Amino acid sequence: MMEAISFKLNGQAVELKAEPARRLLDIIREDFDCKGAKEGCGEGECGACAVLLDGRLVNSCLITAAMAAGKNIWTIEGYRETERFQLLKNKLADHGSIQCGFCTPGIIMAAEALLSKNPHPTEAEVREGISGNLCRCTGYTMIVDAILSAAREGDGLW
Repeated sequence: MMEAISFKLNGQAVELKAEPARRLLDIIREDFDCKGAKEGCGEGECGACAVLLDGRLVNSCLITAAMAAGKNIWTIEGYRETERFQLLKNKLADHGSIQCGFCTPGIIMAAEALLSKNPHPTEAEVREGISGNLCRCTGYTMIVDAILSAAREGDGLW
């Protein structure tokens, strides 16, 4: 049974008719053309579909339309308009942390979730913050170094 579901997506109020059990991942990709979140595993294990839901990092493949109702959701498409995104993107590039790019949106959203709560993380905290994101190309040391560098250089942004 279709229900009217409304929430904020990247700062804009949106509404659609959807099955309450429909996945948020499918909604943001198919109904709102936000293709940055990707289906990797479909089981919440890889982080490729990560978005921020009320400031908390979640795997959108595990969130239903009903769970999204009334929430504030940010995807990489909305986040990329911020100065914080630009700094993270540049640091990931500077540190050679981007190869195929499949995992990059999820890792950037995980970094934002971490840095917004802890603007001066330790290496161990960064590793824990991105632990739900799989990267098969780069390895994690360059990603961790990039996030630590963004935290140092972006003092005051988070």
